[in-house]
Amino acid sequence: MKLFVTILFSLFFVALKAQTTTIILLRHAEKDTSLPNATTMKADPPLTKAGEARALLLLAVLNNFKPDIIYSTNYMRTKATVTPLAQKFTKHIVMYNPADLSKFAEELRLQKGKTIIVAGHSNTTPALVNALLKEKKYESLPDSVYNKFWIVTLDGDKITDKVIEY
Repeated sequence: MKLFVTILFSLFFVALKAQTTTIILLRHAEKDTSLPNATTMKADPPLTKAGEARALLLLAVLNNFKPDIIYSTNYMRTKATVTPLAQKFTKHIVMYNPADLSKFAEELRLQKGKTIIVAGHSNTTPALVNALLKEKKYESLPDSVYNKFWIVTLDGDKITDKVIEY
């Protein structure tokens, strides 16, 4: 009987742990702002060489995480930032619309027991963290800041967050 109770408690705690969701939210890496004023390139510039290097650096920085899902806005710079991760873990990059972050935050909350990476922008990433936390805790990033990301952990009703610089 004691063994049965021990196994039952173990299974219960494993099931609880399986419900923990980790969401890693990051801004795209350095974008190329030196391009000519062509309308399409100005609105959707690629990464610089430094940005490409930062995208590769994420492989090492996030080496303790195995993403189940990788999200990105539909811009070259955000997709290029998470492409090395998607390739390493053979995941498709799923596009999301940053126009309705409250709705997207609720969709993320429903994905129990997952590790999720979300690539966004200097204004949308902190706003999405705020939507997940249901409080206004973070401001938009300055345009020159590319080295921060957030880890939001959803564990039942408990939500924790931390900011990482890399």
